[in-house]
Amino acid sequence: MDRAQFRRTAPILPGATLGVLGSGQLGRMFALAAREMGYRVHTYSNEADSPTGHVADQEFVGEYNDVNRIREFARTVAVVTFEFENISAEAVQAIEESGPVRPGGHVLHVSQHRLREKSTLARAGLPVTPFRAVVSSADLQAAVEQLGVPAILKTAEGGYDGKGQVGIDAVDRAEAAWEQLGRRECIYEQKIDFEHEVSVIAARGPEGEFSACGPIYNEHRRHILDLSVFPAPEVQCYRQEALEIARGVLEHLDVVGVMCVEMFVTRSGQLLINEVAPRPHNSGHLTIEASLCGQFEQQVRAICGLPLGEMQPVFPAAMANLLGEVWDQGPPRWAEALKIPGVRLHLYGKQQPRPGRKMGHLTALHPQVEKAVEHVRLARERLSGR
Repeated sequence: MDRAQFRRTAPILPGATLGVLGSGQLGRMFALAAREMGYRVHTYSNEADSPTGHVADQEFVGEYNDVNRIREFARTVAVVTFEFENISAEAVQAIEESGPVRPGGHVLHVSQHRLREKSTLARAGLPVTPFRAVVSSADLQAAVEQLGVPAILKTAEGGYDGKGQVGIDAVDRAEAAWEQLGRRECIYEQKIDFEHEVSVIAARGPEGEFSACGPIYNEHRRHILDLSVFPAPEVQCYRQEALEIARGVLEHLDVVGVMCVEMFVTRSGQLLINEVAPRPHNSGHLTIEASLCGQFEQQVRAICGLPLGEMQPVFPAAMANLLGEVWDQGPPRWAEALKIPGVRLHLYGKQQPRPGRKMGHLTALHPQVEKAVEHVRLARERLSGR
């Protein structure tokens, strides 16, 4: 079935079964939103007793390259969506034999390969960070000469939260950096002297309807998202431009579903796309409480062809990640954190806390955004007894 045929299908109504490939926290929150709306949910996971499996109606267990098992899963659902990108093209094709995949395999094909992603967006005239392809030592030398240093060398495929990339701060370090990455196909990106990092969580329906939240202000620690804030005064002047860029990305890629567009705000005030993710995103978790329609409900609406909701938050909000380190001093003091007015707790059902592992998040709402930030940080500190 081609995309045009999918577009002509009727909305998928409550009571139907939705499928999600992947079984982490994003799938879990999607399943919770879907069940609130009256849908059943099946998940496909490479491990049993997964965070999504805890709340899904059925958990299919198999490898992500097991095409026959994935076909079996796809035959039980009305539509399939993703919670992570590392799915083979063969697996997506197998699903599309049974019904719609949203966002489609064509979107996944672009977004799961950094070089393909940047090239596609650049050809569309969208603002991206300067980059060059690296598949040989000659390519690497040319990239260094053309874009200079400092720079970041990233593997074209795989990697997240800072994995699969090496910073280069001197010309004579480039070859060693490529060696460190296994001399694989890479993308050489000019390191941007940015003022802020922002994201837009956007949704697009089968008929091209569009809704978005952003720009969300983000702070990272050790390459992992630490704090997200909306509305942040320092980036609200970029609102219209950020939303227009996000709309351009979703329209050019023909996205049906939810996508995150991450951007840098340079010191000269230019917005540049860093990367995109064809799914809900960590930075959009604050929409669960702050928006009339959070990102996971929006994902359900978009893939089912229902009218999109309003995503722009109606309450100032701040979200703080809870990584495995929160458990270093023993069981976190949940009651102490939740004494703070406006603070909400989300845990992801992961059994073993590990350094850098996302175990949950806190969200704080307050009429004053500065207070929301203060409260969410204080709540996280109280978990460890500080």
